[in-house]
Amino acid sequence: MSSLVHIAIDAMGGDSGPRLCISAALKFAELNPSVQLTLVGDRQQLTSIQSSLPHQIQIIPVDEQVKMTDRPSSALRHKRNSSMAVAVQMVADGKAHACVSAGNTGALMAFGLHLVGTMPGIERPAICKAVPTKTGSCWILDLGANLECHAENLRQFAVMGDALARVAGVTAPRVALLNVGIEAQKGKSLQQEAAHLLEGQDNLNFTGFIEAGDIYRGGADVVVCDGFTGNVLLKASEGVADLLRDSLKQAFVGHLGFKLAAWFARPVLKKWAGRYDPARLNGASLLGLKGIVVKSHGTTTEEGFLAALNVAYEQALNGIVDRIAAAVGRNNNTEMR
Repeated sequence: MSSLVHIAIDAMGGDSGPRLCISAALKFAELNPSVQLTLVGDRQQLTSIQSSLPHQIQIIPVDEQVKMTDRPSSALRHKRNSSMAVAVQMVADGKAHACVSAGNTGALMAFGLHLVGTMPGIERPAICKAVPTKTGSCWILDLGANLECHAENLRQFAVMGDALARVAGVTAPRVALLNVGIEAQKGKSLQQEAAHLLEGQDNLNFTGFIEAGDIYRGGADVVVCDGFTGNVLLKASEGVADLLRDSLKQAFVGHLGFKLAAWFARPVLKKWAGRYDPARLNGASLLGLKGIVVKSHGTTTEEGFLAALNVAYEQALNGIVDRIAAAVGRNNNTEMR
């Protein structure tokens, strides 16, 4: 495989299909001359634009796509030649450093598990992304890959989240378990058992339980939860961010004085949008696989898909898979002693 970062893109994933993926790929290639992109998608739609693409972007035409309504097990059995499967297979075969898809989350998880596989010491991958907080960023996992988990899954998620935070420059990440309260007796058996496992993990800075509201106050650097809880947290948070953004827009509409205030406030509003706009935070990794697979929101914008491509690019540059594998090995050895 070339030393250039090569990203495979499932061009048929998401609500907007290839149009959005193609335009985002063109912009990303322009911004990153050292990247190679492969668009995998509908034969008719992609071959019609092939001659107009820059040398950085190649295409692989296919005749199948995974629909949002497809069951993961059905997609795995019957759609092995789909755009999603072929993009993931490129990572499995070492032909691409990473792949990005805005398609069916369950199917992407299934293809990742079956084609790429998990690294030693990890039973299930977890969807992870960083969210902005009052003091910096917090990595939350799982955000929807595993709706049901057991305590050992959460321990493994904590190890992977800790490794990702360290790659980002956090020297001793504070790792916490999401719960309904911070008291030791709070929570269900899952939280209680996971806390017991993490308390015995010498290589982790486990700080105990955290409530959802304290995440955004900077109460932890890594927050661990099951995928059902994490997905609800993520979508509720994005809904609040959308509400705040739309409310700000409405506040400056109508009166001339408000419009003037909006003009003077543009630098502040632009800075705020750059940090809290959900589109710019798009792109969550399936940590624990032996390759980089990034999930984009299906309803994302072009800017959001660019953000997902950048997540894949940065993780490839930083060798995140090898770093997480090393961290998992160290922590598993500690646990077994």
